[in-house]
Amino acid sequence: MDIQTLKERIAIVQSKREYLLNLLEQPNLGTLKIDVDQALDELDELIDEFRRTIPQTQTEDN
Repeated sequence: MDIQTLKERIAIVQSKREYLLNLLEQPNLGTLKIDVDQALDELDELIDEFRRTIPQTQTEDN
């Protein structure tokens, strides 16, 4: 997989973060709130790992 494709896929994943944050604020979420919170944590870890693995300057050039 080339860097541009990976960058595009990460951008799609990042766009889902806002949706999860909005979902987390729903009062009727019940025990699913734990799962949504865990998904946010894992998403943040994935994004951080991507940024550490592929420096921003490298992704901006492609």
